[in-house]
Amino acid sequence: MPRDTASLIVMNDTIKTILSRRSVSKLSHPAPSSKELKMILKAASSAPDHGSLRPFRFIVFEGEQKLRFAKVLVEALRNRAESKGSNLTEGQLKKENAKFERAPTVVAVAAKIDVYSKIPEIEQLLSAAAAVENLILAAKSLNYDSMWRTGEATYDSYIKKAIGLEENDHIVAWVYLGTDSSGNDEPRDPSVTDLVTFWEDNT
Repeated sequence: MPRDTASLIVMNDTIKTILSRRSVSKLSHPAPSSKELKMILKAASSAPDHGSLRPFRFIVFEGEQKLRFAKVLVEALRNRAESKGSNLTEGQLKKENAKFERAPTVVAVAAKIDVYSKIPEIEQLLSAAAAVENLILAAKSLNYDSMWRTGEATYDSYIKKAIGLEENDHIVAWVYLGTDSSGNDEPRDPSVTDLVTFWEDNT
């Protein structure tokens, strides 16, 4: 008997989690507990990984550490502005200082590039990006929400050094974790009609 696709989506927890995931710009408590966060990061590190290089790294910011790192973000912003000959407003500095206040937990996900590996760098980067997707879906499966952020700080050498990365490494995402107080988590029903073609050999 053929399965009804609509019923399958409702019954399948994995698909429901994927369709319910949304990017939430402002997150509040509760955030994942230490035990939950460990499980989320285990899921993240189970991402596809050509060559078993485990190129992903996770740097967690919580509590006081978020406040301390805000100073690093501001200093990096000052450096970038100075290099461009630009002047920063108080509003810009205040906004940069408050970035990590948007969520109770922030996880920087980085690609630790093995430059001596035969695995192309792009594939190591893609593996780290897959780890980000695993991370936010695992969080959603535990009823937490997220936001995948980037921005200029993501590509800043000063920032990379501050979190223990080398110049060849890449920050792939700042993942903000917490709870969306709006409770808007109904599964979506996106159309893929314009996104899909079925290849035919017409030669």
